[in-house]
Amino acid sequence: MTTNDPTHHDEVIVPSSAPATSPGPFEGPEKLLEVWFAPSLDQLPDVPESSLTGGLRARAAREEGEKWKGLRRVPREVWEEMLDIVKCKVLSVVEGEELDAYLLSESSLFVAPHLLILKTCGTTLNLLGLYRIIEIARAYCGYTNVWRCFYSRKSFFFPERQQGPHRDWRDEVDFLDKVFGTAGSAYTVGPMNRDHWLLYLTSPNTQPLLPSDSSPSSSLTIAPPPPPPPPPTAIPPTKYQDTTLEILMSYMDPAAREPFFHTGSQTSSTPGHELGQIISSKLGIDELFPKEETTLDSFGFDPCGYSANAVIGTGMPEASHVPGRPGGGYFTIHVTPEEGWSYASFECNVPLPITSTSTKPPRVDGRPTLQRLIRNVVGIFQPCRLSITLFVSTTASGSGDETSSILGASEIETRAWQSFGTDLLGKDFVRKDRIGYEFDGYDLVFACFEKKGWVEPKREKIPEEVL
Repeated sequence: MTTNDPTHHDEVIVPSSAPATSPGPFEGPEKLLEVWFAPSLDQLPDVPESSLTGGLRARAAREEGEKWKGLRRVPREVWEEMLDIVKCKVLSVVEGEELDAYLLSESSLFVAPHLLILKTCGTTLNLLGLYRIIEIARAYCGYTNVWRCFYSRKSFFFPERQQGPHRDWRDEVDFLDKVFGTAGSAYTVGPMNRDHWLLYLTSPNTQPLLPSDSSPSSSLTIAPPPPPPPPPTAIPPTKYQDTTLEILMSYMDPAAREPFFHTGSQTSSTPGHELGQIISSKLGIDELFPKEETTLDSFGFDPCGYSANAVIGTGMPEASHVPGRPGGGYFTIHVTPEEGWSYASFECNVPLPITSTSTKPPRVDGRPTLQRLIRNVVGIFQPCRLSITLFVSTTASGSGDETSSILGASEIETRAWQSFGTDLLGKDFVRKDRIGYEFDGYDLVFACFEKKGWVEPKREKIPEEVL
């Protein structure tokens, strides 16, 4: 496979026998864009609705009369217009206490008051949605700065099928640099000739530049933070640790791929959400977290494929305003089951202790440890190769306690590093890599595992007429 992308791409196996209904090659690995406009819910910029762009109609209030906060003010149809640019559609939405989870035709969109996560697969134009996201945040919420932006993806199976800036990692970086200037940094994490991960992230509190801005400057700088307000209205520190786990799995076992093909009794006449419920129950996806605190929205695609969003508890890791109720989060799953390019992804931000003996974050009854969750997910999808990333914030923004922050960062880094030991997946897997990064305010641990004794199948290039 020829490509001008500087990163390595596996040549894809030509299936010896694929289901007659197989739609052909599909790019499973997602593009993941995460845009934060404040470090936490309790640090949202205080912008009265009366000062916002005139003529805009905010989302209707909740049934109990309570108004939506931040980005959740934005009506669904406005997000759908943004998604038209990206080239995907909304299938359904779950409204959680602190999070809206949109299930898309190509993956997922999550909207909290202070952040937005857009995860899209296939040949979607993920980054082209960034301009509109920032414009919407300005118009509906008065957000002029981006607190942090993260963009990441695994190397593509079919880079030549991508469009716009997504054909080449250098083009994606250039696109983001034009928005964030010198505030952004790009990284390749992992070995170039095997599974690796591409990451772009910005420094805190950046003023973005859009093509629509009337007074562009030659370069961007990080906007200075606003002066702290006098007590008692001083901004409180972040009260939770931001943690994101991703498990990116390929070369699924045939037995693990089979439930995601819909033949026989599961025909094209079965609604997609009903197929999703059948799959979720059969494979135990609906039991990854306690059912009583999980709202699961899943969809089975015709003729094959699966997507799911789950809102756990409140939908955000911050503790609920209801006394005694812990914070929650989300998880999302997407599966492309075809032989030759089979792929499944799992992402979750629920704060979990690393092991059963860990004390931070506190254990919540019924929830798994981080290591148990990883093992459960890998057990469902049975990949022969997988990469795992764990992104963990290392300081409490605004705490002002440098010593505590340093000690906290050291403890977090150690726990994150130890979580991906050689025995994480038992005797059936061998760890090929474990790599750590320290960023401004975040630690990252990347690990790659392969099934012991597994030999990568002979690979041939897919003919151009198939692509």
